[in-house]
Amino acid sequence: MKLRARTIGMLLAAVAAAGLLHQLEAAAQSPVVKPGDELRPIYAKPEDIADGKQFAAASCAGCHGPDGISTTTGIPNLAGQRPSYLYLELKAYQSGGRSNVAMTTSVRFVSDDALVKVAAYYASLDPAQPPPGPAPSYFDPVQAGKAAAAACAGCHGETGVSNTPGIPSLAGLAPQYLAAAMEAYRSGHRKNDVMKPMLAAASDADINHIALFYALQKPSRAPTPAPGDQQAGKAAAVGCAGCHGDQGVSGTPNTPSLAGQDAQYLIAALRDYKNGERADDTMKALAVSVQDSAMDDIAAYYAAQAPQAPNVRAPLSTEEWAQRCDRCHGINGNSSDPKIPALAGQRVEYLQDALRNFRTHARASPEMAAMAGVLSDDEVKNLATYYSHQKARAALFIALPNKP
Repeated sequence: MKLRARTIGMLLAAVAAAGLLHQLEAAAQSPVVKPGDELRPIYAKPEDIADGKQFAAASCAGCHGPDGISTTTGIPNLAGQRPSYLYLELKAYQSGGRSNVAMTTSVRFVSDDALVKVAAYYASLDPAQPPPGPAPSYFDPVQAGKAAAAACAGCHGETGVSNTPGIPSLAGLAPQYLAAAMEAYRSGHRKNDVMKPMLAAASDADINHIALFYALQKPSRAPTPAPGDQQAGKAAAVGCAGCHGDQGVSGTPNTPSLAGQDAQYLIAALRDYKNGERADDTMKALAVSVQDSAMDDIAAYYAAQAPQAPNVRAPLSTEEWAQRCDRCHGINGNSSDPKIPALAGQRVEYLQDALRNFRTHARASPEMAAMAGVLSDDEVKNLATYYSHQKARAALFIALPNKP
């Protein structure tokens, strides 16, 4: 896209993505930016753009590419980025509002006029476009968990409801508890000759995906025998409610629900706590005085209770997350606000790093921290991939004269 002079001397700005920023923290953090100064690049004239091009060739092209399209991992594309956003981010690096040694060194002694011009220059360029090839598929952690859990179905049932006495149901258990239990089997802290080799090759991500899959399955009572006395078990289980909840429905993610669980599994677990085979000081103290007959009764009581699903949301799809991001960053990441960055066509690894930095507050923005703070690693990767494959579209910002 070539720059064209307009009668009111405005700036052509095109779209590409240089950062994932909802509200520009630099504007709030940098006292050297006066209100309204961020709009100065919009008023740039063709000769200002030419000056900005000379500065960019000397100081920026080595990292960001001669045409503002980066070929270096982790370095963002600047071509076609929103002009006010670029200017404000440069000012943030200059004032210490953003931390990057290379960028701070590059702009530390640069005049404000030069920053305006280089921002205007990059905004005038054709933006980077998505990589060639078909649109990517996005990782689905629930489907990944289902695939990884296929090997578990023989014992725990297709949807995690056990049909085998002595084998626990997994459906509807909170993912925090289930992931911790699998890790305990994998590490050997919980003894089971079948579970340890089953999980030996599982990664942390595999375990989390399996736990999420089972947490989202509809729980139901295990259709296995429970020979104890339910009424006696109800009385004996009074001391359990503080942790496992009334009627065995836990309100704590790290404490398992017992409602509807296989009775033989519950009995075996109580015995293991009693004799120290399963290490838990609280459970051992409670189980040590429980007689075998009382264990049968407690297990029968809990097995007869109606299980309830935990408070776990199914993850939003990448498209659903993108709809939320598009409210500020524009349709498909093509921002229509000169102060909010476009995301379309940006380098995928840069977008991932930006989201992670917002999530950890390494980049300061209350709005983006709130948005990114709830994203999983899988969702971060999916969103970055999504926007990197969106077509970047040029945007024209016309600086209207002030009314008399």
